[in-house]
Amino acid sequence: MHGVPVFRGTRVPVQTLFDYLEGGETLENFLEGFPTVSRALALQALEEAKQLLLARVPVGNRQADRPARVRQRTG
Repeated sequence: MHGVPVFRGTRVPVQTLFDYLEGGETLENFLEGFPTVSRALALQALEEAKQLLLARVPVGNRQADRPARVRQRTG
């Protein structure tokens, strides 16, 4: 598994977690299928992915940075 990120202390690629979630599986299903991965490690991977994603979103493109739009009724 040269160059592929794996969960620490395992040979389970981190991509496997994302594949499970993208396929509609739950975190519980993933953990049952890969008992060598702890819940803490799986949650840490998700948190790191979240932080990386949020760091990449330019200010002004985040929902919280946009002004609320008020739709005015006509008529």
